[in-house]
Amino acid sequence: MMVTLIKLIIEISVILTVNSTNTYKLIEEHNKLTGVYALNYVVKDTKAEAFKILENKCNVCHYKRNKRRVFTLENMNPWANDIYKQVFIKRRMPKGKKIKLNPKEYQELLTWITSTKTSINGI
Repeated sequence: MMVTLIKLIIEISVILTVNSTNTYKLIEEHNKLTGVYALNYVVKDTKAEAFKILENKCNVCHYKRNKRRVFTLENMNPWANDIYKQVFIKRRMPKGKKIKLNPKEYQELLTWITSTKTSINGI
């Protein structure tokens, strides 16, 4: 009777251990997928916000003066480094006194530029 009880306890322990390991793996996989989906959403949303700024504050002049660098959703990521240099380092853009970026717009552009670095490098 005692041996049967011990075997039963061991069997239940093994079953619970295997189930908890499988459950942990499922939870871990779900968290990884959720993180990937969340990252993709943030990157896409950040890009859309940055494009609105580029369209409203940059393309206005670029259409007239520099047609080679008119920003679109398709071509804007490769220009991220140049935009960073011109807007944040050299402070040359946007030109003129009429078009200015507010602090929120600066932050949104910087967030997008950073996201292009992390999505390209896989960081």
